[in-house]
Amino acid sequence: MTSLPQIMVAPNGARKLKADHPAIPITIAETVKTAQSCYKAGATGLHLHVRDSHGGHSLDASLYREAINELALVVPDMHIQITTEAVGIYTPAQQRQVVRDVKPTQVSISLAEMFSDGNNADALELYRWCKGESITVQHILYGPDDLTSLSRLLDEGHFSSTDLTLLFVLGRYATRQQSSPEDLTPFTVWLTDNNVHADWALCAFGTQETACLKHGFEAGGKIRVGFENSVWNADGSIATDNIERVSELKAILGNSKSSD
Repeated sequence: MTSLPQIMVAPNGARKLKADHPAIPITIAETVKTAQSCYKAGATGLHLHVRDSHGGHSLDASLYREAINELALVVPDMHIQITTEAVGIYTPAQQRQVVRDVKPTQVSISLAEMFSDGNNADALELYRWCKGESITVQHILYGPDDLTSLSRLLDEGHFSSTDLTLLFVLGRYATRQQSSPEDLTPFTVWLTDNNVHADWALCAFGTQETACLKHGFEAGGKIRVGFENSVWNADGSIATDNIERVSELKAILGNSKSSD
């Protein structure tokens, strides 16, 4: 299992376009350029989304492979994590297939999305296959329902509590999708109550993104920052680009100390 990087940048996500912010990378070339600059600024991981010719979210395996190959040339030491995000477009079967077709070193998968069709057998087989192929799966958790589901999977022996890689999404269902540092509490309480020693990171939305990420880092987590979730700097200004967000977090974390 590959450990998560301290700072992972998520520069575009599945939905945002140039109309949302002119520095949103859409093409593979733009994403590669952004990755190179963010790596220099201190992000050693990239959460990779690819877009189709119209700028829409895509799980096209050939686009993923093209992007990964281009990134390997420019930022060979950067952790590259693909996503299986559905965005209301892709079925769990299609999400599973892209992982098999791309065979990445790292992938993020929403626990809720992967089990949404009730086909638990195929979902669990994918996780077993990933483990056999040494593919690190970061389980995306949005709240209490996902934590309950993960607890059940752990109790049934499908996952091990000693090698989990998790992403805690703060404020997904908050008003106007504005996260706050307190949103982390249910996740960290769950870790303690279940004696789970996971490699975990967090992401957050809105104007308090920086405060949330700093709080999570000080609680022993790693962070995912970037325009997929928020374009706001700590002082309330809108960042010029993803590089500015990474640079700010790198500076702040340099003055903070993780509890690890």
